[in-house]
Amino acid sequence: MKTALITGANKSIGFETARQLLQHGYHVYLGSRDLQKGQQAADQLKSEGYAAVEPLQIDVTDSHSIATARAELGRKNRVLDVLINNAGILGAMSQPALTSSLSMIKGVFDTNVFGVIEVTQAFIDLLRESAEPRIVNVTSGLGSLTLHNDPSWKYYAVKGAAYQPSKAALNAYTIMLAYELRDTPFKVNAVDPGYTATDFNHHSGPGSVQDAAARVVKAALLAPDGPTSQFFSDDNAPETGISPW
Repeated sequence: MKTALITGANKSIGFETARQLLQHGYHVYLGSRDLQKGQQAADQLKSEGYAAVEPLQIDVTDSHSIATARAELGRKNRVLDVLINNAGILGAMSQPALTSSLSMIKGVFDTNVFGVIEVTQAFIDLLRESAEPRIVNVTSGLGSLTLHNDPSWKYYAVKGAAYQPSKAALNAYTIMLAYELRDTPFKVNAVDPGYTATDFNHHSGPGSVQDAAARVVKAALLAPDGPTSQFFSDDNAPETGISPW
């Protein structure tokens, strides 16, 4: 049975991603900053008939928490097939470039960028043991620098000094990571789940968590001849599914 770790998986897109991977026969480690909430989420999935799910306490902004989670998962499995870096935060609702606090911006980057880097580095040894390792970095269509400079883009006016730059940085890290792993079986991609109705945006998005999670799962299940170093976004590029960076 293949294994997957999903950070920030106790609710919303992460939770639905766990459900869909369970449907594909994966053993899912449901990462949650709060272990109790992670256990409740795992219990919910078990009540639906999915037995191969376990909560894993992991706070992506806490080095000790990451190291502890790595040690615990390592004791259970010597191989990790899929890492989905899903945990993310929005930050303040208003993020003007000239007046946003540096502490708020740093907080967003700590979760959305540095957390991804540290988690990836911590679990890379377990991923290397997989025959078909996959890393999926959950990004946002708002991380496209090309589109942010295009006045005709539908989200052109949705600017922010913390969240959007953090996702652009995550996209850049994805490219660098994919390049470093280019001659290996790894597939490393960034996935925009789309503007989805979740707690993250006060349920303002038009998309469903089911459709959003399906986009993440699709990248997690890529075949050996599948693409790497891509920015998948059905929202930004409905015809091709590949967003400009």
